[in-house]
Amino acid sequence: MQSKQDIIEGDLIPQRLRPVIASLCAVGADLSRLIARGPLGGALGAAVGENTDGDQQKALDVMADEAFASALGEAGVRWYASEEQEEVVALDPDGKFALAIDPLDGSSNIDVNVSIGTIFSIFEAKDDPNESFLRPAGEQIAAGYIIYGPQTGLMVTFGAGTHFYVLDPETDRFVLAREGITIPPTSREFAINASNYRHWSKPVRAYIDDCLAGTDGIHGRNFNMRWVASLVAETHRILSRGGIFLYPSDSRPGYEHGRLRMVYECAPMAFLVEEAGGRATNGTDRILDLRATELHQRTPLVFGSAEKVDRVAAYHDLPEKEVSALFGSRGLFRE
Repeated sequence: MQSKQDIIEGDLIPQRLRPVIASLCAVGADLSRLIARGPLGGALGAAVGENTDGDQQKALDVMADEAFASALGEAGVRWYASEEQEEVVALDPDGKFALAIDPLDGSSNIDVNVSIGTIFSIFEAKDDPNESFLRPAGEQIAAGYIIYGPQTGLMVTFGAGTHFYVLDPETDRFVLAREGITIPPTSREFAINASNYRHWSKPVRAYIDDCLAGTDGIHGRNFNMRWVASLVAETHRILSRGGIFLYPSDSRPGYEHGRLRMVYECAPMAFLVEEAGGRATNGTDRILDLRATELHQRTPLVFGSAEKVDRVAAYHDLPEKEVSALFGSRGLFRE
């Protein structure tokens, strides 16, 4: 019988973190089988309440949260912070690690057979549960996500590159598929929810206007827009073929500071992206230089190919008349 430790192969995983990663993979494999059954596995997308931030919880959100908390209590995790829990949960008093998790990202896509996932972040545990997570994002010692799609895979970094493992359905093991992933420096794709255009700030509108201008604009090339509404799926595409993702703050009530959570979503994705040669900011400032002051704090997020992310930051520094100009007149960026 295969032990839990054998569920993932290879020597890229630090030995002291192997029980944590193996436990995440074991639960991920179980969730993968459940998700693959779709409606045969029950009403996984049924609404069952709201989390602490007022977001609707689906049945699979709660199931995933309970499964990860149960497994990680035996893997050296002292503190467990979940997007689905109001406060940090104590697991193992002798544990060395603090783990933040979004147990089921993209749950609005459960019933439409689109890739969803689990996002996690690992820190060294401190004696204070909140201080274990409310610290500079650059202090993460590991981060990653499990994606449930046509392939179930683990994307992970330990601070020395970003690596991708695929769950082999014939062996029930996560097998290393790509080591040292590098985000392509150029791409003609951007991802943003364009329905919110009227609410964006002028710099964000200006950047997107210049992309939409295509060959007539300052970029001199046509772009394609993507939007999946699953952060894991968006990140996986960008790690695979480049591009840029934007979830900016906007003028709507409750969106002034963005909508994605710093601790559970933005910090781990920033770590993965930077270890693959990309950039991740809140529009202007590097995510890994920032620290959350509240457990469920939200922040804008822009990440992807380094040059594109840097350009978005530069749009925020443009003089007012440059930002407000028609796309053909923004001389600073004319190519």
